[in-house]
Amino acid sequence: MNYLNRLTAIYLVFILSSGSLFAQEKADLEMMHRIKSEGIGNSQIEELSFYLTDYLGPRLSGSTNLRNAREWTAEKFKEWGLSNVKIDDYGDFGRGWNVKKSYIAMKVPYYAQVIGYPKAWTNGTNGAVSSEVVLLEINSDADFEKYRGTLKGKVITIASNLQLSPAFEAEARRWTDEDLEARKEITIGGRTGRYTPEMLAQLRAQRELDQKLSKFLLEEEVGLRITGTRGNFGTVFHTRAGSFSKEKLPTVPELEIAAEHHGRIYRLLKKGITVEIEAEVDVEWLDDDYRGYNVLAEIPGTDRNLGSEIVMLGAHLDSWHAGTGGNDNAAGVVVMMEAIRILKELGFQPKRTIRIALWGEEEQGLFGSRGYVQKYVADRNTKEKKAEWDKISAYYNLDNGSGKIRGIYLEGNDMLVPVFEEWFKPFHEMGAKTITRRNTGSTDHVAFDAVGVPGFQFIQDPIDYGRGYHTNMDVYERMQFADMTQAAVIIAAMVYNTAQRDEKLPRKPWK
Repeated sequence: MNYLNRLTAIYLVFILSSGSLFAQEKADLEMMHRIKSEGIGNSQIEELSFYLTDYLGPRLSGSTNLRNAREWTAEKFKEWGLSNVKIDDYGDFGRGWNVKKSYIAMKVPYYAQVIGYPKAWTNGTNGAVSSEVVLLEINSDADFEKYRGTLKGKVITIASNLQLSPAFEAEARRWTDEDLEARKEITIGGRTGRYTPEMLAQLRAQRELDQKLSKFLLEEEVGLRITGTRGNFGTVFHTRAGSFSKEKLPTVPELEIAAEHHGRIYRLLKKGITVEIEAEVDVEWLDDDYRGYNVLAEIPGTDRNLGSEIVMLGAHLDSWHAGTGGNDNAAGVVVMMEAIRILKELGFQPKRTIRIALWGEEEQGLFGSRGYVQKYVADRNTKEKKAEWDKISAYYNLDNGSGKIRGIYLEGNDMLVPVFEEWFKPFHEMGAKTITRRNTGSTDHVAFDAVGVPGFQFIQDPIDYGRGYHTNMDVYERMQFADMTQAAVIIAAMVYNTAQRDEKLPRKPWK
């Protein structure tokens, strides 16, 4: 056979094999229509969003509100007729923590309410604190001695390098066609580190100095620390000061306050003008249960051969504590709940089992999803495969706000490009058609991808997600219900296709 004939034969084999592949992946348009009709015509998105945010409130990892949210979502799954509903222990987490009261105001040189919230897992003030504010300027070990013995019961702050700029860009945006096309591009090689050795040395030195400062403030029995935080127009991005460790490590009470309010206090102090603060932080530690939990529920598989295999969808149930976690991540939870409700309402009897998971403690390090994977799927360190490693076809995740789905990240899985291109075709008119091999991180799908199980996060319009998540303004009003309706329909379709496919989705090698 000459070269041209061999080339023709190879081409024919490719065409025939591609034809069989695309025939397998051809969308069930009748089912796509039914999913769209139920999801758009009978959407429960707004109702679920109200209960996850306004009704249940902030759901900090390990808090009472998160416990309540687990119970509420489990009951909702039972109400919908899902099977095997359970609140599943994934392993150790740590101490729970609730804010019972928080207040801060400036009294001198005049009265002004201050926007501020306790850092997570900080200790309380043991009653009201009323004190002048001491500006600590510590740039070396020698500077500590200037303040030693003078800070007991005082309110202290340090300089802030936060710089606020006018909001020249629109608060919200959608990805343009050019943006989405750029998300397909993969850069190979040539990447250099973000930090020079000198910069890394400076960062290490600053971290060491910060650790010494925290220890010093505890020794001095400081009454309260106030810290400026990034964000404009009174938006407070929050973090944690204390530890949820069972070791019960003490912390100085600490409030994060709006950058504008911290800037005012700092400038007054730098001019030598006395500032007095009145504040109180009352917190509650939960030491009755150090375990962490996920909420699980299923639509059982009905195929004799495939029923034991699993298609998973999920989102993290926990949030931070100053807002109500609207976009991070009540939105993802609501969309995933709505997706499984749609399939259940349609009376769908899948070949494979469909399992929804609402993860605990994602915000503190993917505890819930990693705990689940460690318990049921595989050990990413020893490479030990467990019962569900061979059973899970795919895990779908949503955790980038409430913007509509525009496509999906394949985490480098080349084999899935033609599969997902076919599956997304019925949703092109909804703006969802970008299939990229690129990776995206920092949320629960990475726990599955790390052990070789296909795990995916969707490309979403950012809207104002980056400016509002982890803040006091991450609330119901920030949620985009029409976009979430679109997302729920698409995810229901993806889950349906995965559940009905003759074979599990192809995997990347994992050894």
